Amino acid sequence: MSDAVQPTAAEVRAAAEAVKTALDRHLAAVERRSGEDDQAVYEAFNELAAAAEAYDELLYDRYDEVTPFEIPGGEEELPPYAGPEEPNALSVLIRRDYAVAEPQRLLAQAQRIEAADSDAEASGTVHGALGLLFGEYEPDEIASRHKEFGLEEGDSTLWVTAADEPADPGEWLEEPFEGVDAQQVVCRFDVSAVFDEEIDDELDELDTDLDEDGDLERRA
Repeated sequence: MSDAVQPTAAEVRAAAEAVKTALDRHLAAVERRSGEDDQAVYEAFNELAAAAEAYDELLYDRYDEVTPFEIPGGEEELPPYAGPEEPNALSVLIRRDYAVAEPQRLLAQAQRIEAADSDAEASGTVHGALGLLFGEYEPDEIASRHKEFGLEEGDSTLWVTAADEPADPGEWLEEPFEGVDAQQVVCRFDVSAVFDEEIDDELDELDTDLDEDGDLERRA
């Protein structure tokens, strides 16, 4: 246990109450979500993560105990922002990973594109079908319709970086993600199956009931 000034029991309990409040807000945001990229859900997730981290630290400092919860790192991993106070330009860096879950569905979609466009050539291969698909549709549309194309979503991340001036035309096209300065990142949003898997594991481990007052009560 740390030799530093310990938090009081009241401070630990207040932090626990903050986690409960943040958990309720996160659930409410999820229930009201308008789509996969709902900003309110991201904000509620970050608030819950911050509340849980604060509680975990106070609990350890006071009682030398930890929680079973671990929030995957996201924005907290970035260094402090050191970019321009009034950016004149910005770059949006996006990476989305997919697995080709149903190759035949992908090939069938490519054939439909070929049938509607005589100039389109998919060559009957998966890599040819992917080239045709991403040449026909915007990335956001593919993200929203990925199941139709036989794709399965993996992790994704979006970074917004700031700059004093826009880059020269054609300057970064050969290496679009090289030389990104983390201190120029204004905000970052991550989506990962790790989040869902860890939450599911925690729910499996916690066998709880609600008592008559609506509080969580651990089963014996």
